[in-house]
Formats: sequence, structure tokens, C-alpha cells
Amino acid sequence: QGVLVPGLGTFAVVPEQINSTEEVYVVRRPVFQLDMDMSCLRELVFPTVMIPGDIMIMPLDYWWLSQTNSLPPDVVRGCVEETILLYSFQLRDRQRPAFAFEKIGILSCQDNVLCMQFHCSCIAGLESQDTWVALLLT
Repeated sequence: QGVLVPGLGTFAVVPEQINSTEEVYVVRRPVFQLDMDMSCLRELVFPTVMIPGDIMIMPLDYWWLSQTNSLPPDVVRGCVEETILLYSFQLRDRQRPAFAFEKIGILSCQDNVLCMQFHCSCIAGLESQDTWVALLLT
């Protein structure tokens, strides 16, 4: 249910119960819990997201990623690590680039707030029954 990207943070899918006047909705929605070196985040604000303890968190699977792009796992690991390192250096230097995750969303900084914005298609792919409720929550 969750994936840890070392040096960046954890992506997970969490259930959330919403009570309306007519019924109770339980939707699955994506969350991102930032886990970067605090020296990179000077002057930045970021939402505090807590992933429940019962959510199983797995490390990023470099072997699986290597199968999707025909690169060796150690090359994929190096690319991921260098990309995260570059992003943290840019944040430290007060640059505010967006970090795009294909088919997931964009980690961006606007008005000194660093937050993850999930693509609607990502949210809709996780929640087929109450898609609009999940979209509104996220």
C-alpha cells in the first residue's frame, strides 16, 4: 500500500471515511509524506501528512523499475538517487523546480509551500466507486 523513495518521502494509499448528511463514504486516496533533509527545506512550509501505522510500506523496487526501461537495477538506483540529490540541492539554493512523477502527480513549490498535487487520473484509478468524493478530498 505504500512505497518509500529514499531521501524524498513515502507514497501511500490510505482509506478515509467521509460522513455526509445522506451516507458514509470510504474512499482510497493517495498521500505523500515528505522525508527530506531539513536543511533543504529552510523557509519552506510543507503539509504534515501522517501515514497510518497499519499501512505496509515497501522500499522502491529498483529491479521492477529496471524491467520497465531495460536498464540494470544499479543504474536505475543511481539515477533515482542522483535525481533526488539534485532536487534537494535546487531547493537548498532557493530554486523551486517542479518534480513530476509520471502518472502520479507533481511535487511543486508555490509561495514557499512544498506540496504534492496528484493527477486526477491517479486518484480516479485508485477509487472507482466514489471517484468525485476522492477527487474533492485530494
